[in-house]
Amino acid sequence: MKIRPVEKSDYYKVISVIDDWWGGRQVADMLPKLFFDHFKDTSFVIDEDHDVLAFLIGFISQSNPQEAYIHFVGVHPDYRKEGLAKKLYEEFFKIVKEKNCRMIHCVTSPINQVSIAFHHKMGFSMVEGNDTVQGVPVHKNYDGRGQDRVLFVKEFACDE
Repeated sequence: MKIRPVEKSDYYKVISVIDDWWGGRQVADMLPKLFFDHFKDTSFVIDEDHDVLAFLIGFISQSNPQEAYIHFVGVHPDYRKEGLAKKLYEEFFKIVKEKNCRMIHCVTSPINQVSIAFHHKMGFSMVEGNDTVQGVPVHKNYDGRGQDRVLFVKEFACDE
């Protein structure tokens, strides 16, 4: 297994399995090909024998160049709990810090308790929302009507 930057051809591998990796939820529309075309220096896959086992799609903000954003992360169900997502996040942290980013943002669904716990473990803090669901701060309609999200932020000190 190795971590490497995404390639354009990885899009077709990922998009063919992503809905299955999410238990049949239709999430493929949230990951257009443009991410694989335009964010190769901040997006990564872990592969083995030409199969993608995990991926992270992230980018640096054009509006705020000291801020980065993790857009989408996925791990093949058979490889969960093996630390692949952690390795991808650590690679992303390293690369964006080298590019002088001091803050990383990401979001998840309020029902995704595994994701919320993972982000806490990775050093992210939840951003105060405009509502609370089961004790979790939520930003109502963040991604459109009925699409509530939990927002996370991770800050780096200048000497990290």
